[in-house]
Amino acid sequence: MKQFFSGGGGSAVARVFVAPMMLAPLSILAMAGAAAAHAVAEGDKGYIQEISGINLMPFVYLGAKHMVTGYDHLLFLFGVIFFLYRLKHIGIYVSLFAIGHSTTMLLGVYYGWNVSSFLVDAIIGLSVVYKALDNLGAFQRWFGFQPNTKAATLVFGFFHGLGLATKILEYDIAEDGLVPNLLAFNVGVEIGQLIALTIILIGMSYWRKTSSFLRHAYTANVLMMTAGFVLIGYQLTGYFVA
Repeated sequence: MKQFFSGGGGSAVARVFVAPMMLAPLSILAMAGAAAAHAVAEGDKGYIQEISGINLMPFVYLGAKHMVTGYDHLLFLFGVIFFLYRLKHIGIYVSLFAIGHSTTMLLGVYYGWNVSSFLVDAIIGLSVVYKALDNLGAFQRWFGFQPNTKAATLVFGFFHGLGLATKILEYDIAEDGLVPNLLAFNVGVEIGQLIALTIILIGMSYWRKTSSFLRHAYTANVLMMTAGFVLIGYQLTGYFVA
């Protein structure tokens, strides 16, 4: 994985840039002020509470909708693939994230794990900060070693899935048809992830062909790290105030 961290990058932070992928972290920051991480829309909440039995397609739709509107997921994925150029490598990392996400989402809901959603979502914000620092080469620069990026992707995937599970549990899904519905929801999540990833990759492929990519790689990751810190602060504030 290519990494970028240099003192010269600091000057880039102050520059005005127009590359679409550079604006993604700022756009997500704006969305963060309007919605909580992993939140389910009120209409979806009411629907989940009212239905019972096996409803595969509705849950596939809900899962896909969650992923393509989950700004914390998208930020993390954006960071994960930032310096990945080969589809093989992208597939490995995204698969690890999907395995982690799916495991804790399914087990968390099925076994009713009672964990504070604020704390879990704060850790998810931390995952965004970690990935930005990893892309900047900060760990090698500061500590002289490189964390296992595959293991980190899997572990943070566990937390992303647990964050979703904590929200789903609040909506009291009917026991009747629970397992098939959860599996359908997870299929929808993976479909949504594929859609979001495709869009991100298309944007990244065009951006990487321009000379501005390496010039602004530092800035983009600093913005992503800032967004992660905002998510952490937002969730910790909710934890102590709620």
